[in-house]
Amino acid sequence: QVQLVESGGGFVQPGGSLLLSCAVSGRDVNVDTMGWYRQPPGKQRELVATLTKRGEVTYIDSVKGRFTISAKNAGDMVYLRMNNLKPGDTAVYYCTLKSDTAKDYWGKGTLVTVSS
Repeated sequence: QVQLVESGGGFVQPGGSLLLSCAVSGRDVNVDTMGWYRQPPGKQRELVATLTKRGEVTYIDSVKGRFTISAKNAGDMVYLRMNNLKPGDTAVYYCTLKSDTAKDYWGKGTLVTVSS
C-alpha cells in the first residue's frame, strides 16, 4: 500500500521561505508523475506543480519563479521549495503520486500559513 506523508508546513511571514517534503513508502507501483496540490481556505483544491518520470516540470502561473518541485531517491522523497511566500499561498498542501496505470495516491496534507 502506497503511503505519502507530508511535512515542513508552518507559519511564515510574507517574503519568507519553506521547504515541504513528502516521504513515499510502500511503493509497489511504477510512478509516472509526482505533484503538489493545495487547497486555500474556503476554495477548491488546485494543482501547484508536477514532475514526471521523464523530468518534465509544470507550475501554475501564480508560483512560477518562486516554487521549485524536485525529487530524489527515484521518487522516495518529493520536495516543494517555496520562496517569496505571499498571503495568497496560505493553504493545505498535498503531495500526490500518479502511477503509470493512472491511479492516484494522496497524502493527508500539511498546512502553510503566510501572514504578518
